Amino acid sequence: MDDLEFRLYLKIDVVQLDFWVEQGWLIPETSSGARQFRDVDVARARLILDLMSNMGVNEAGVDVVMDLVDQLHGLRGTMGKLMTAISRQERDVQLRLFESLEDIDRF
Repeated sequence: MDDLEFRLYLKIDVVQLDFWVEQGWLIPETSSGARQFRDVDVARARLILDLMSNMGVNEAGVDVVMDLVDQLHGLRGTMGKLMTAISRQERDVQLRLFESLEDIDRF
């Protein structure tokens, strides 16, 4: 969706949207100089609105939360790759890895 559709959908103004993009809270795709927003941008914008409007979080707090969301997303991707790598190992290697994890949990 383009800028106008995005702003109308979320009921925000262009100044607010530009600020969120400048802060790096939203990173729209750019095609021929026009910004295009995806579903992930809508979800992030809703989170930003909830944080600022409903929860009273200030800009610095939103910055921290969005950074944590990005870190969590990155970690989930890494965990997915790790699980794929483990699943490609021989069964005895998989069992040793999972046993090792259980041992770590005991400490």
